Amino acid sequence: MTSIQDLFAHNRAWAAQMERERPGFFTGLMAQQKPRYMWIGCSDSRVPANQITGLEPGEIFVHRNVANVVVPTDLNCLSTIQYAVDQLHVEHLMVVGHYGCGGVLAALNDIRVGLADNWIRHVKDVRDKHLGLIAAVAPEHRHDALCELNAIEQVVNIAQTTVLQDAWASGQKVTLHGWCYGLKDGLINNLNMSVDSNEGLDVRYQAAVAGVAAARR
Repeated sequence: MTSIQDLFAHNRAWAAQMERERPGFFTGLMAQQKPRYMWIGCSDSRVPANQITGLEPGEIFVHRNVANVVVPTDLNCLSTIQYAVDQLHVEHLMVVGHYGCGGVLAALNDIRVGLADNWIRHVKDVRDKHLGLIAAVAPEHRHDALCELNAIEQVVNIAQTTVLQDAWASGQKVTLHGWCYGLKDGLINNLNMSVDSNEGLDVRYQAAVAGVAAARR
């Protein structure tokens, strides 16, 4: 089993390797932070944003929480979004759910996990909103369907924040995306929930939800 001291050893080996292969890499990182992307994902340790997308440190701004939820009462998440949009001027903001998400499974099956039940209530709201769609999906695929629906709903939540409303009103180009990552194959599934303004938001949302219902699993 890896010990804490092993982590320090790995860190020093990695830093030395980076400096050998790319002299001045860390000096460059200190000089600026200009990511084009923001990733809002689950805290699950199996879903590392940089590795999945092939991006390096400094190229993607990340916020993670249980089940990749965005709600207007979470000032931590909203502050991160505001900084990314207003200060870093990211061009793309992705909400990335993942198949096999424990938080989503708890919401789907009313599994008690502790204090996090209060947070997972937001995912239960998504479940309840789409009960008919989920019931029409084969039982073995309902977990996947709710993971997708949850990501889509969080895109809508972000679109409705004052941060995005103000950014779009000022003409800033920021596009929101809803994705779902597969633990079994390492691939990102584009849920076709991409929006860059208020115009057409509902149409895009309805089409994305319909895509979940029609998906061959």
